[in-house]
Amino acid sequence: MSTYKVGYFVGSLSSKSINRELSKVLLKLAPEELEFTEIPIGNLPLYSPDYDGNYPPEANELKDAIRRSQALLFITPEYNRSIPGALKNAIDWASRPWSQNSFDHIPAAVIGASIGEIGTAVAQQSLRAVLSFCNARQMTAPEAYIKFTPQLFPGNGEVTEPSTKKFLETFLGEFRDHIMRVLTVLPREAQPAQAG
Repeated sequence: MSTYKVGYFVGSLSSKSINRELSKVLLKLAPEELEFTEIPIGNLPLYSPDYDGNYPPEANELKDAIRRSQALLFITPEYNRSIPGALKNAIDWASRPWSQNSFDHIPAAVIGASIGEIGTAVAQQSLRAVLSFCNARQMTAPEAYIKFTPQLFPGNGEVTEPSTKKFLETFLGEFRDHIMRVLTVLPREAQPAQAG
């Protein structure tokens, strides 16, 4: 049985992030073939093309973490009908300089939680547009717009509703299958770290 290294992003920097709580649930429910490592985004300076000739260490660490990953999972909140600035900033760093796009052909999936009824649907569409431009190989279904309540997600990676638990297990199983399919056609070889 193959194991796949999955880097994951939590789009919120909040210490009380419900999407970080969702990430704990996902890691607990994930198939054993998926090995998750968080890729932090909170320490990155704001991206500017002025850095393209000399990337700062934080940005090089970001690109190296993606390089070590065979797939990516984005767990994002919705801010003002789009993705948080910190997540967009991380994507901008990772996709540049030109011809050094870290997302090229990488298997990816998107999920998010919100206290609202639409469960980050608009933010996810915004993120999907960005990832399409970056040439990531996105899982298109099932879409996962999670309405968060403290009763449903009480903490410690627990989920109380069997139907929600089953849905998240299905999402993760489909993600595993998507990774396998993409890597069969577009294998990701381990690459050495590169300076930006």
